[in-house]
Order: sequence, then structure tokens, then C-alpha cells
Amino acid sequence: MTETSAKAVLIRELGRIAPEIEIAEIDPSGDLREEFDIDSMDFLNLVTALSTALGLEMPEADYDEMSSFDAMVTYLDQHAR
Repeated sequence: MTETSAKAVLIRELGRIAPEIEIAEIDPSGDLREEFDIDSMDFLNLVTALSTALGLEMPEADYDEMSSFDAMVTYLDQHAR
């Protein structure tokens, strides 16, 4: 997976969870949950949606590696094939 395709998948899935948020208006290095005003259940739904879309295991032990938009893109880029 390329960084560009990881961003596209993440933007699509975030848009389903927080459709009112403009990606261009967020701090990509800020806390993902705060930037998108999502709670822990929304975050879990996001991880599940990404996991399903990409056929990728995203264990809870890795959640710290997904703390920001940029960190999530890096995680997806490194783990999805």
C-alpha cells in the first residue's frame, strides 16, 4: 500500500464516522480522536472499518501507533499489503 492510497482509505472511512469534518482543517499530527471529535467507540468502528476494507489485522496493542492522522497513515502504509 502506498501512502497516497492509505490516506484515501483513511479519509473515506473517517468521512463515514465524522462527515462534518473537513480533512484540510485538521492538524494531521494532532490527536486523531480530538481532531475528529470521535469517542472510543467511533475509534473502534474506524479501526474495524479499516481492518475490513484492507484485510488487515489491527490489534489493540497497536492503537498507540494510530494516535494521529499521520500516524494512522504510516501504520496503514507499513502494515497493509
